[in-house]
Amino acid sequence: MKIQTSYFANLKNVINPISVAGGCPEFYRGPQYKKLAPKYTWWKEWHDNKLSEEWYIEQYHKTVLCALDPKLVIADLFSFYPDADVITLLCWERPGQFCHRHLIGKWLQNTIADLSVMEL
Repeated sequence: MKIQTSYFANLKNVINPISVAGGCPEFYRGPQYKKLAPKYTWWKEWHDNKLSEEWYIEQYHKTVLCALDPKLVIADLFSFYPDADVITLLCWERPGQFCHRHLIGKWLQNTIADLSVMEL
């Protein structure tokens, strides 16, 4: 089982895309998994006030990841593509930029030993 992460502008180069963003560009027509999206209220506070990544990470863990079971999340994500060995989590930020999809990848890898996560 493998999870890739990427961004919407790279959509043509990914397989089995699933948005984990709060909102998607108009051209994106694939599945969305909003349970992993940041909560808009604190995301806006972080963005507008230029708060730290550490603050964001704490909020994301407290309000999103702590409410979810990683094994159920994996099952949900792969249910969009039942025969797939690979899925790609999409959001807005380009590789190398801070993004919650990287937090998701680490969270899942820490729970599921044979899971591979890589950035596209």
